[in-house]
Amino acid sequence: MMVARSLVLFVLAAVAEIGGAWLVWQGVREHRGWWWIGFGIIALGLYGFVATLQPDAHFGRILAAYGGVFVAGSLVWGMVMDGFRPDRWDLTGALVCLVGVLVIMYAPR
Repeated sequence: MMVARSLVLFVLAAVAEIGGAWLVWQGVREHRGWWWIGFGIIALGLYGFVATLQPDAHFGRILAAYGGVFVAGSLVWGMVMDGFRPDRWDLTGALVCLVGVLVIMYAPR
């Protein structure tokens, strides 16, 4: 149950951080305006809060493992929101990162 909760929190954190960064990107680079930037900043703050809800108490471990979720999630976000098509090396790298998440967070200690 703890692993499932942790994975859900990682996904929620990724949506908040990647979505927030995307909103800021859209506001600045695509000239969509300050509302987009403001919502992006709020989402980025929400990411910081969601990360604190992880059951593991070690900040370094949480952030290191989350990095792998961020990498894979960014590729998925790009595919869904921007029509990005990852190549085999993008997918291989994301898979390596996700294996790293499992090792860092869920290996027996």
